[in-house]
Amino acid sequence: MFANRPDALPDRLARNFKLAISSLVILCVDQITKAWAVVALDDQIIDVVWTLRLRLVHNTGFAFSAGSGLGPVLALAAIVIVGVLWSSRRRVRAGWAASGLGGIIGGALGNLTDRLFRGAGWGRGAVVDFVDLGWWPIFNLADASITVGLVIVLFHLYRTERQSSRTPGGAPE
Repeated sequence: MFANRPDALPDRLARNFKLAISSLVILCVDQITKAWAVVALDDQIIDVVWTLRLRLVHNTGFAFSAGSGLGPVLALAAIVIVGVLWSSRRRVRAGWAASGLGGIIGGALGNLTDRLFRGAGWGRGAVVDFVDLGWWPIFNLADASITVGLVIVLFHLYRTERQSSRTPGGAPE
């Protein structure tokens, strides 16, 4: 498989490393910011600029607080999604796309960590949200990382598909 491309294995290892590091960085920074928010925003709201303010909210649901009370189901779904995303890393051929996929995985792990460890029972924890734009649902760094990572990965897949449709035989360049 790699016989005609001796540089393929180091490239794949570098992408996997980039993905793992970006996931770990997002997970750590997410948990640090949430720990800060729990302490600093427990009894106050901080106005930052324009409509941006920092306000502590505990979300037991998923996107936009829908599905409250489905914590264990959401925790299991997150575990499956992280596994699927990790296994799909082979399709990501660009380093910047690996960082995007790492952002999605790191964000999912950040919110999963909240569900597992910020509650009375397994999967019954609440996700800590604290970034309030005033005109958008309150979110956290993990949510932002998932969104930005998804845009990056979708752009990568779009570019890969366009390139493969231009080359003879449909294979990516």
